[in-house]
Amino acid sequence: MFDAMRNDLTLGVVGTGLMGRGIAQIAVQAGVAVRLFDTRAGAAAEACDAVGGMLAKLAEKGKMDAAAARTATERMTVAASLAELAGCDVVVEAIVENLDAKRGLFRDLEEVVADGCVLATNTSSLSVTSIAAACRRPERVVGFHFFSPVPLMKVVEVIDGVRGDRTAGDALTALARRMGHTPVRAADTPGFIVNHAGRGYLTESLRVLGEGITDFATLDRILKESVGFRMGPCELLDLTGLDVSHPVMESIYDQYYQEPRYRPSPITRQRLAGGLLGRKSGQGFYVYKDGSAVPVAMPSVPAVAPQPLWVSRADAALHARVVAALEAQGVALDRGERPAEGSVCIVLPVGRDATTCALAEGLDPKRTLALDPLFVDKHLTLMTTPLTATEARDATWAALAAGGKAVSLVRDSAGLVAQRVVAAIVNIGCDIAQQRIATPDDIDSAVRLGLGYPKGPLALGDSLGASTILAILDGMHEFYRDPRYRPSPWLTRRARLGVSLLTPDN
Repeated sequence: MFDAMRNDLTLGVVGTGLMGRGIAQIAVQAGVAVRLFDTRAGAAAEACDAVGGMLAKLAEKGKMDAAAARTATERMTVAASLAELAGCDVVVEAIVENLDAKRGLFRDLEEVVADGCVLATNTSSLSVTSIAAACRRPERVVGFHFFSPVPLMKVVEVIDGVRGDRTAGDALTALARRMGHTPVRAADTPGFIVNHAGRGYLTESLRVLGEGITDFATLDRILKESVGFRMGPCELLDLTGLDVSHPVMESIYDQYYQEPRYRPSPITRQRLAGGLLGRKSGQGFYVYKDGSAVPVAMPSVPAVAPQPLWVSRADAALHARVVAALEAQGVALDRGERPAEGSVCIVLPVGRDATTCALAEGLDPKRTLALDPLFVDKHLTLMTTPLTATEARDATWAALAAGGKAVSLVRDSAGLVAQRVVAAIVNIGCDIAQQRIATPDDIDSAVRLGLGYPKGPLALGDSLGASTILAILDGMHEFYRDPRYRPSPWLTRRARLGVSLLTPDN
């Protein structure tokens, strides 16, 4: 296979749309010669001009030396036919996401390139093994999945097909590093790492909406402010567009033979049918004007007198943590062993709902609410039972909001909101590790860089504790009796051993 650090390395790019141009740009910036080919007449030349213009802009902004920008631009040439890719050491295809089209292209390339040339596919959803099966030498076909925009998204998935030669993937891994990207190695499975790991955030969030636990704007607010996600799930679906997101959800669910963890939601199917695609259609979950979402008004804090709050003592550590957070806000607390008659009872569920906690502790559900004890630093999530009196709800809401933190009110749910979404993300990340699709470190790197999460799924689980994530999943599994919440063996074993979720098997 090729030496990625060779000065005379030549890369062919077939397909000169957004992805092809991005791949060409980072390659020429890294000193690699690039030959561009596209079946549409003039498209490759347009791509050369576009990439050259982008490099010139980088030079104008002082982000690149002007001479280096000119030299990089000169490294690009247009190939008038596939035959002109004959001398390439590696060819990356970035054509339409169609299995027959990719197979046909690689069959044609095999008639042109040398036996040592690596054929790389930028597929995001198709099986690398299936693409390679059409080739004489399937061992040299490797997935090389970049993310858009390529120059800014500094991660690339290197996917080994079932019949792949490990050294071909090694060569692409080294090339990715030369081009300034972080390569993550994955086995050829549906969704690879990033699209696979992303199922937890979206599907569990949609499940929360489907149960009527909260509205879409409050859901987004909780996950951004409590956990630190850059975008809420509904904002993300609007940005991507349901015409893209929903088919991916259905595809991965079907490719995994209806694995319950990946079950899509009828919410997105209905909205897709109604044309509520998101930003591109002017309306999705949010309404858009001039390209920006119209702000959604949050409910006002009730103008009532706060009441003393009695905090559950069922878990001493959680009690201490929540009491400290409430004291820091100046919230009036009832410090008795049992709640006084005029106090509101606050339970602290981990994987359970407010109703279950109230009954287990012998509390009156009419004056009981739940507070998420795992996320109290920046945002407070308050949850009612079906019987919580309006007076108790409003008095508690007013008491918590008086301290200055944002408070979101939701209906009863095993695992509240942030807990159940985080647990779903962590559990799927653990199962990717359990299936040996990728190493624990590569899973976390891929998700941080590819999805922009505050932490990778395994590090996110470690931040709460593997045993806590296990307790959340066990609680939800017991309540819902849905196999989507069954814990991964990877998680269960590491929780029992008391070690990090990033711990690999020996």
